[in-house]
Amino acid sequence: MSDFLFILGAALLSLGLRSFMHPVLFKLGSFGILGTSFLIGYFLTGHWEAGLACTASWLFWPWLEILTRVRKARLPMVKPLRHQYPPSDDVFHDLASLTEELEEEGFAQVDDAGWNWEDHRQFFRLFYKSDERLQASICLVDQEDVAFYYLSISSRGKDGTAWTTWNYPFSYSMKFAPQFRTNRLRSDLGVMEMLICHREFLTKSGVTPEGVAASNPEEMQGFLQQDMEKQIAHNIAVGLLLPMEAGTVRYSWRGLLYIWVQFLRDFVRIF
Repeated sequence: MSDFLFILGAALLSLGLRSFMHPVLFKLGSFGILGTSFLIGYFLTGHWEAGLACTASWLFWPWLEILTRVRKARLPMVKPLRHQYPPSDDVFHDLASLTEELEEEGFAQVDDAGWNWEDHRQFFRLFYKSDERLQASICLVDQEDVAFYYLSISSRGKDGTAWTTWNYPFSYSMKFAPQFRTNRLRSDLGVMEMLICHREFLTKSGVTPEGVAASNPEEMQGFLQQDMEKQIAHNIAVGLLLPMEAGTVRYSWRGLLYIWVQFLRDFVRIF
């Protein structure tokens, strides 16, 4: 009983520390969770090797999801974007406030678009800022029981290069095509902060205002679809995706390993 109470106390303390926004306390809570995992294995068996195995299991449990769901998943090689009505406020409560933030920074709303494939759905609200030739989007990703959103701000060069600042909350599950340059930010930053960071990103990348191409807002949906198709084609070329029947693709074993490595990157970043 004393061992159980000790483990329970360590777990509650760790979870409590992770509830604080202070980075040091959050990190201590994360290490506490790993320590609690060690204690479970050690007290159950009396062997420290079992404790280490329980701690290491955090690194390998994603393979259950990878092997049972991701390996069987099929995605369309071409994702046709169509005009789409925005999700309800119950589904995407922050859409209105994010739209207002972008409009306050000078962006004009262009269109709502999206695509659906089996249990995968994506919704995009597209914006354009003509004085800086900036494209922006709010994206809601909804797949099975997981849903999240992110913002992106992009500048397209006259040579076809695209520089994108976004707050996508996870390491991306595919490789970016060579013409894409990304600047990933924390998900808690607001639109104004993201816009400042994007301008700094362009400066550091040596991009001048003259090097940014003007866009026809009506063509943004087409640009977005082309970007997705280029990304799929690039990941087929590098071996992460395999073309299948009926115009679909699936992850290769190399691609599944890549997803696991991306998880490890997020694991290290979060902990």
